[in-house]
Amino acid sequence: MGVIKVSSFLRAGSEFLDLMESLLSKSSLRSYFAELLSSFIFVFAGVGSTMSSESEATSAEAHLLTVAVAHAFAMSAAVFMSEHISGGHVNPAVSVGLVVGGQVSILTALCYVVAQLLGSSLACALLMLVSAGQAIPVGRLAPRIPLSGGVVMEGITTFAIVCTVSAARDPRNGSQGITGPMAIGFIQGANIIVTSPFTGGYMNPARSFGPAVVSGDFRNHWVYWIGPFLGGGLAGFIYRSFLVQATGNQRTNANVAV
Repeated sequence: MGVIKVSSFLRAGSEFLDLMESLLSKSSLRSYFAELLSSFIFVFAGVGSTMSSESEATSAEAHLLTVAVAHAFAMSAAVFMSEHISGGHVNPAVSVGLVVGGQVSILTALCYVVAQLLGSSLACALLMLVSAGQAIPVGRLAPRIPLSGGVVMEGITTFAIVCTVSAARDPRNGSQGITGPMAIGFIQGANIIVTSPFTGGYMNPARSFGPAVVSGDFRNHWVYWIGPFLGGGLAGFIYRSFLVQATGNQRTNANVAV
């Protein structure tokens, strides 16, 4: 009995060491840094565009369009920069969706999320420093939007983002080059135009976390985590369970018919 316990303990210890070796390997550390850097780039450009376009001389429509375009371009660039290293998540909700979709392990996603949050916080801290202490905009719901409405809106738009990411990563689409990152940037910008007047259009817990940390303002911050996580997880599940299998069956049937 004692021999069995010792053997089990040694096996568990060996598995733990293998796991740590995998998580701390050079390629893994490179992936974490890629997520940190890409999140830094995205948040710096996104939050910076929000700050720079806020002025009395700028109309609300021009401000919204500027912010949406800046986020779209920044997201495309961030994903393109990191996709061949880490997969180009740049968003904790994307990491969660890919875990549910069976494309990423839970521990890897957790490390990615930590890197994304750190990158966002560093970007906002630097923005505050270079702007001489100018206020960093934080997530706010419109006065007539209930908390549940904010969760649903953030969830639906994040659902669209993660579906787009899943399609861009689908090996059946072949090598896409810049097309995949551009599609992800397009849906990011479109969603901001839709949701910004209601929730601020975050759809990314890292994007909302950095400003909250730097400003110290976490009011209703949970809305910008729960909504995206629910939407991202649902997108990962639906894409894996229905879109992939349905397409595979259709191709099989087509081949048999030929």
